[in-house]
Amino acid sequence: MSTPTPTATAAPLAAGEAARFVAVGAGQAALACAEALRAQGFTGAITLLGDEPWGPYHRPPLSKAWLAGELGAEQLAMRAPALLAKKGITLRTGTTVQAIDRAAREVLLAGGERLPYDGLLLATGATPRRLPLPGGDAPNVLPLRTRAEADALAAGLARCAELNLPLVVIGGGFIGLEVAATARKKGLAVTVLEAAPRLLGRVLAPVLSDWFAQLHRQHGVALHLGAQIEALETDADGLARAVHLKDGTRLPCALVVLGVGVGANDALASACGLPTERGIVVDACGRTADPAIVAAGDCAARRLPDGSLLRLESVQNATEQGKSAAAALLGQDRPFTATPWFWSDQYDKKLQMAGLSTGADAWAVRGELTGEAGFSVWHFRAGRLIAVDAVNHAKDHLLSRKLLEAGVSPTPEQVVDLGCDLAARLQA
Repeated sequence: MSTPTPTATAAPLAAGEAARFVAVGAGQAALACAEALRAQGFTGAITLLGDEPWGPYHRPPLSKAWLAGELGAEQLAMRAPALLAKKGITLRTGTTVQAIDRAAREVLLAGGERLPYDGLLLATGATPRRLPLPGGDAPNVLPLRTRAEADALAAGLARCAELNLPLVVIGGGFIGLEVAATARKKGLAVTVLEAAPRLLGRVLAPVLSDWFAQLHRQHGVALHLGAQIEALETDADGLARAVHLKDGTRLPCALVVLGVGVGANDALASACGLPTERGIVVDACGRTADPAIVAAGDCAARRLPDGSLLRLESVQNATEQGKSAAAALLGQDRPFTATPWFWSDQYDKKLQMAGLSTGADAWAVRGELTGEAGFSVWHFRAGRLIAVDAVNHAKDHLLSRKLLEAGVSPTPEQVVDLGCDLAARLQA
């Protein structure tokens, strides 16, 4: 088990104007790190290297407003080019990093250019998993991670409408269900295939999994739980035209969306000798085993005090890890240990999650599952509150984050009692 050695006194970017900061990646984490460096008074060169044609953009809308055609490119962008230039941040798009030379402190770019650095951030993100099945590599079998993939999906949805054929979504996780909801709002036929016995089974309590299944069925989605896929049938042009299940079911389609998880992009780090384990191993401040290199975002696996690893995929995690990494490069300690939170929009429902529900052994529901006022599901482990999932109930979400941050736990009995003032527990 490799653990980065904290080096709070090391300050790779302490040389001021002479220091050079390079980020491999130009997404949420890289932008947060670059802007945090400027906010902390760093005056040296800042360069973001992105392999996409665009600068930093918001990823959550890709499966919703962007896919639906309700959002413009200017709204999707995090920062206008002029604002990055004003902050002295150099953005190089369409740039591929092939290797890292730690001894020389240089990154090797495609084409042979070597770019020196004093402090390096690895914000390389993650890559969607593919299915090793016959027909799984067909050009209309698409993941959703990037703007280009979202654009390809939008064209695929238009093709579904043109051919009057369904969209098949493989994977009943957040990405798959958000795409399914967007497609149904466009009036398309949608089938969702989930190998597990329930939707979102790794993150939601059974009562909430069942609630989401009912929500999608009410909106006309055909759900197949416990689905075992045998192959994807392709036509003469190599396009997927049907999904075959092992029970003999044949599901026609014009488009297949893959939502079966992602893998951390840690190959660059591994190739240059940095410890990796389902991600680039970092401490709570984003430090790797090399004092001059930090990592943040979906590619980073944080070593916890008990020795386990935690890799989170969220806007909050990327932003806060980016800020922690900036502090580390300046020789400061800014550990990111805040309660994680996430969200998902499906139809007119907003799910807001606080904490991590892994290992929960009991649940309590606050409010009515069928009511219009929203509700929340509170997760407990050994009698202690560990996470809360709120549906259309921002008040419960914000309160739960405060309770979790303060280490204050109501009882399940108090949670289900709507007359109980849970906020008062913070002053108890």
